[in-house]
Parts: sequence; structure tokens; C-alpha cells
Amino acid sequence: MKVERVLFMAIAMACVPITTALGADLSGLFASERIVSKVLVDHSAWADILGRNLLVDPEGINRFAYGKVTAADRSKLQSYIAGLQKIDPRQLRPNEQRAYWINFYNALTIEVILQHYPVESIRDISSGVFTRGPWDIPLVTVNGKRLTLNNIEHDILRTGWRDERVHYALNCASLGCPDLAATPYEGKLLDAQLDAAGVAFINHSRGVSLRNGRLILSSIFDWYRKDFDGGAAPAVIGAVRKYARPQLAARLGRLSRIDGYQYDWRLNAPGKVFLAPQ
Repeated sequence: MKVERVLFMAIAMACVPITTALGADLSGLFASERIVSKVLVDHSAWADILGRNLLVDPEGINRFAYGKVTAADRSKLQSYIAGLQKIDPRQLRPNEQRAYWINFYNALTIEVILQHYPVESIRDISSGVFTRGPWDIPLVTVNGKRLTLNNIEHDILRTGWRDERVHYALNCASLGCPDLAATPYEGKLLDAQLDAAGVAFINHSRGVSLRNGRLILSSIFDWYRKDFDGGAAPAVIGAVRKYARPQLAARLGRLSRIDGYQYDWRLNAPGKVFLAPQ
């Protein structure tokens, strides 16, 4: 009975993304050394791929046409990822580096899906025994360090900048996730782009849903609650309210309780409809 209980707990824990750093703080390893650097990363290949394969859906969720990616675009994506691995992030200004890592993460996620396509969900791709999702698979090497998606998100971006807006920019190829941006993130535009991503997510039912007085938030605000002003419910709601348009802000009013969380793990491919909480 004890063995069965341990097994059940292991399987249950494997059903959610890992939300803690996987090892040493990698942010220091890649920290910018040349604050006045004029080095810019060329993300034009990623822009071309997005321009041909990303669909801005009227429903408010950007979809990626995985099934229609051409051999030429697949080759361009792989070349783009290979090129990013040759860049020394320490030579980039902080915002340029942050844009580099966000685009890197999103491009890698698309590449992983394409490697396994067709799949119904990114969680159908395993990192190992009792795991769901590819987040622990070593995928790339930067400055001699082998990195996973979890390393990029948790050990570099979250640890290095401590800016909750990164959660609105990283895309995990799921309907419940914030949008895959239609254009690459750029250092000179980063703050405005991150704010826009926050507005788009918060004002869509994926991010915030109010039904019959019940406040249902994306599970992102549960998994990473400490990133949102400490994690207490009033603080999380306050973080949400920062990006709420006037109508939603008015509905949030003085709410101080979160009634539940939701997330749709189905692939963000065309044809799948997001079902808002009832």
C-alpha cells in the first residue's frame, strides 16, 4: 500500500510543469558583461516563420499551423536555433538578452512539437519515466552549457530578472497558454511588448474568467504565485488588475478571493476551441 501511494504521488506530480529551479542559478553564468554593447540578435528568420505559420484567430488565441510547416521553414527554424546557440548572451545588453531567451524558448517549443507531430498536447511528449512534457530534455548548448526548456525559463529568465511579465511571453504550445507572439521580441521594444502580452492574456478568458461572481484564473497564477507580488490572493489579483481593461477592472472591483484555476493543455493548433470555465 505504501509503495502504491508513493507511485500515485509521483504520477500526480508529473502531470504539472516543474516550477522550481532545476539546479544552480544559471542567470549569473549568462549575465550581461557589456551593458553598453551594441550587439543585436537577428531574429528575422523567426519573424518569417511566424509570418507564414501563425494564425491570429478571431477567438483571441494565436494558433500555429504545425501540420502545414514546409520543409523550407523547418530547415530555417533549425538554422535559427543553431545560430542562437553560437551567440554569447553575455555580450548582449540586458533587454536584448532577455528577448534572445524568450524567442529562443518559443522557437525551441515549436521545434519540439514539430519533432513529435502530430500530438494532441505538449504533455504527450515525455522527458523520462513518470514525466509529462519535454521540459527536462537537454535541447541546446549555449556557452558550453547544456540547457533544457526548464533551464531557460526557471534558472535564467525567472531567476535572472524576476519580472512576472515573462509568464505572458513564454508559450508552451497550449490553448491555455498566453499567445505565441506574432512577431519576435526585441530588446528595444521589450517593455512595451511584455505589457501588450499581459493585456492580451489578462483580458481573455484563458487568463481571467468571472462567472456568477466566481473568479477563475489561469493555473499560471497558481503554479507561479510567488512571482506575482508574493503569492497571496489579494496580491495576485492586484497583479492581474494592472493589465485589466476598464470593464474587467470594474468587475474585479474589490475582490480578494480566487475561487479556482484552469488550464487547457490541448495543442494550440487550428481547429481546437478553447472552452472557458462555466
